[in-house]
Amino acid sequence: MPLLADVAVPVPLSQAFTYEVPAALAAEVRPGARVLCEFHRRKLLGVVLSVSERSTAIDPSRIKPLAALVDARPALPAELLSFLQELAAYYFAPIGEVLRLALPAIEREQVRALKAQGELDGVLDLGRAKQVGGRKVAFARATDAIEEPGTLRGQAAALLALLRANGEQPVARLEERFGNARSALKKLAERGLVALDEREPPRDPFFRLAEARDVPPELNAAQAEAAARLEAALAAAAGEGEPRAGAPHEPRPAGPSAFLLFGVTGSGKTEVYLRAIKSCLERGRGALVMVPEIALTPQLVARFRARFGDELAVLHSGLSDADRHAMWSSLHGGKVRVAIGARSALFAPVPDLGLILVDEEHDGSFKQEEGVRYHARDMALLRAHRAGAVCVLGSATPSIESVALVRRGKLTELRLPDRAHREASLPEVTLVDLRRFGAGPSGDPLISLPLHRALEKTLAAKEQAILFLNRRGFAPSVVCGSCGTLTTCDACSVALTYHRGRRRDAPAGAIAAGAGAPPPAGAAATPPPAAGAPGAGSLEERPQGGRLRCHYCDYAGPLPERCAACGSRTLLLEGLGTERLEATIAASFPEARVARLDRDVAGKDRSQAILARMREGKIDILVGTQMVTKGHDLPNVTLVGVVNADAALGLPDFRAAERGFQLLVQVAGRAGRRDRPGRVLIQTRNPEHPAIAFAAAHDVPGFLDREIRDREEVGYPPATRLALLRIDAVDEGVGRGAAAKLAAHARTCPEGLARRVEVLGPSAAPIARLRGRYRFRVLLRARERGPLRGTLAALAGLLRDGLDRNARVIIDVDPVAML
Repeated sequence: MPLLADVAVPVPLSQAFTYEVPAALAAEVRPGARVLCEFHRRKLLGVVLSVSERSTAIDPSRIKPLAALVDARPALPAELLSFLQELAAYYFAPIGEVLRLALPAIEREQVRALKAQGELDGVLDLGRAKQVGGRKVAFARATDAIEEPGTLRGQAAALLALLRANGEQPVARLEERFGNARSALKKLAERGLVALDEREPPRDPFFRLAEARDVPPELNAAQAEAAARLEAALAAAAGEGEPRAGAPHEPRPAGPSAFLLFGVTGSGKTEVYLRAIKSCLERGRGALVMVPEIALTPQLVARFRARFGDELAVLHSGLSDADRHAMWSSLHGGKVRVAIGARSALFAPVPDLGLILVDEEHDGSFKQEEGVRYHARDMALLRAHRAGAVCVLGSATPSIESVALVRRGKLTELRLPDRAHREASLPEVTLVDLRRFGAGPSGDPLISLPLHRALEKTLAAKEQAILFLNRRGFAPSVVCGSCGTLTTCDACSVALTYHRGRRRDAPAGAIAAGAGAPPPAGAAATPPPAAGAPGAGSLEERPQGGRLRCHYCDYAGPLPERCAACGSRTLLLEGLGTERLEATIAASFPEARVARLDRDVAGKDRSQAILARMREGKIDILVGTQMVTKGHDLPNVTLVGVVNADAALGLPDFRAAERGFQLLVQVAGRAGRRDRPGRVLIQTRNPEHPAIAFAAAHDVPGFLDREIRDREEVGYPPATRLALLRIDAVDEGVGRGAAAKLAAHARTCPEGLARRVEVLGPSAAPIARLRGRYRFRVLLRARERGPLRGTLAALAGLLRDGLDRNARVIIDVDPVAML
């Protein structure tokens, strides 16, 4: 019988394709290896899923041979490959697209080898398989050898001591400190005390500066208990006492292996993570740490480097292809056993994976909203289970789904009820009812008198403050004062946001309109009503550099001269964004050093520079969006002001209250993290809202209990399972027709007829048009996962064969973004 390989190719199809393995490659082709294969007259880079001798119903003359083997060693280890196949099945995602998430760039040496074999002749399509390879630099590390006493002195002794203390270092960095470093290292290498290695250097900014090793702090009682529980779980998972031969671990531990680390803000969860990683490494296994991209800062990475040296890989969206490949190679080759990164780090080839940590597990950014729509938190639990590893989800505001898993016995809860620093306590929270309090001296109604006075007191004490407003830009909307027409994006059914840009020569409160070709709809800004009118204000001069922007499709254009609907020049800038708040605060407190942190200013390294200035005491008041809420330890911050707590609570999303509550608790947690007491002012027009009331009381369990009861009452997760069919088309009628056909098919499949799956819709999406495409949706809801998956499988067949090709349909299992 022929030797056949099932190969996943990078095309939007859920199936694998069968190829014949040539005799010359029979001993080398293994699952997880990349191969070059012909597909519709193109040569594609595929991944082998399985290899076996078997007969097939396919006509043998139609089975094509593999063209070439790319990887001598499989790019995807067996544990990772099987996990990715299960992920693809769960999310109804094309297997080739899923595997591409985990594949490294192809090395130029591999391309040259294929060219030498003549395999790159003809039509070649490597897809997004980027090519990497370049210069190499020298690294030095201390070996386990011990020198004879008294045989080393001077630079050689100092170099060896530094390498032993701080781990592997680039030789160039050592030369900056020791002028004769290369000569001394050569002598140390000759004695077997130092190993020298050449490879491509990491250019990641997280590794630019050396990091001194730290001394682990003493744990409080709750931290020690949590660390001990994790230590026991890791010991059980490693089969303590079982011989290890380097093979992936198979047995499952008898005790708990999945945990929810529920600790208040500032409770020292990171130190518990570090102890667990150390325990994992001591058992010869690898560890994976996942954090929201927004929280992946040099401050966090520095803590890991201070504990474990540079022997860790950092994976994030800002890496170049070469840097990403270098990190991947260090993990794949076993040189590094710890990976830390954002959502995509889930696919890191960590050797003999023994521990997965998901910090800020409640964060919505763990859900991928483009392409393969996986949830990294949920899949971390799956990967840990399959690998025989321990998984820890950590948060000060756990997600409703994770709390439900605790109640069902799927997760074991570990509590950290107090802040790690003995002097630190949770901040005092005051609700400022904007229905009762008017504007302070600034004249802006969203800078109330209590907030203004609190800022004055904080500045007088030489302390720092954070003002949180989750709206970018200067003004969230521009509206005609004559006819009320709102300036909207031509391609999306959303308002355009006015961004003024930096104007160092203008008064802090200056706002005006810019000339130029009008955007699709719009109006120009004119002088505002009197001070204190909600969200309006301007000077007669025209702005320099002001632009209208769409935060969904990235449209940007100048402000027009007149309203597109009525021709009036009377235009108003409505609402308050972070840019305007920064200007207002700078004008109200001219002696204060004011800075802003949001996506508009957070370019490459810029957000880290702002946070560094904050930690150094060079900023008095930091204004920002949710970027200021995540994981930052700013010891001198004693005041946090939430400018508009109501903004996130009115969205048409059943998770709106949960997200609003999490943001409030997280941003409040930035205050009073050391010996100085903290204070939080939450401005709201709805102080009775449960999310606000529970946040003000620091009552996370109380909010969770109430929210779970409310969800059960109306039938939303975690009481039910959801899948969202997202339909969009350039033609509105085509999109509506496709949505209606999908809904009808779902209702008439066996699960729909038996009422085991509820079909809601079709309906227009809350944001009805995005990037020029009309959007519709059909929501499927079920009490059990099985019927829901049966319905989705039936719909997947319809998508392949019976739907208008001009409509695009995405199956979103366990959706997070409902807009």
